[in-house]
Amino acid sequence: MVPLTTWLGMDNFTIGLKDLCFGISHWKDNLLRHNLDVMHIEKNFFDNVFNTVMNVKGKTKDNEKARLDVAELCLRGDLELVQLHNEKLAKPKANYTFSPKDAKSIYKWISELKMSDGYGYNITRCANPDKGSMHGMKSHDCHVFMGCLLPIAFRSLPNFVWSALAELSRFFKDLCSNTLKTEDVVRMQENIPIIICKLERIFPSTFFDSMEHLIIHLPMEVLLGGPVQ
Repeated sequence: MVPLTTWLGMDNFTIGLKDLCFGISHWKDNLLRHNLDVMHIEKNFFDNVFNTVMNVKGKTKDNEKARLDVAELCLRGDLELVQLHNEKLAKPKANYTFSPKDAKSIYKWISELKMSDGYGYNITRCANPDKGSMHGMKSHDCHVFMGCLLPIAFRSLPNFVWSALAELSRFFKDLCSNTLKTEDVVRMQENIPIIICKLERIFPSTFFDSMEHLIIHLPMEVLLGGPVQ
């Protein structure tokens, strides 16, 4: 295999990816330099939402460390850890999570769904009501759940929590449409920072990482590169 430096006629010269890209004459005019993977972003966002709302042990973003950060960074006394008589700390139930009983009923509802073959049929197989867990969900399963099932499954949450999640669900559903009008994409671009702000008022700060903020760039990517489909 011929090394890249030899192929370019640059023996004994180290060249980085950045230098290579900006050395291309049309790079400065390339508006869409990074093509973000929508399905990958959507799956990661869905996993964070689902595992936190369903309070999945070991996967939820609402853990003890998150509650300690809340006490230090936020004025949300209802989420702060409570010290018990035995000097241990207890984590109060958050208004954005389900109780184990409610979570189990949602898993049961998912397992009994009737979905079309080739669309979301695999989702029913992923739910285990007895153990109270989801397993083996692929990117397309998360896409179907985020765009269609999430507002239904989480409808019993407090209205301010549900409405923010429903707006997030609608954003991904619209984003992945076969056809889009420019004015609709512009509206999505204006709305998504507001949706993120609403979620930031609900979930702890540890819920958000780079993946949650990448979705702000997706409407612009559609305007430059065309619909996701």
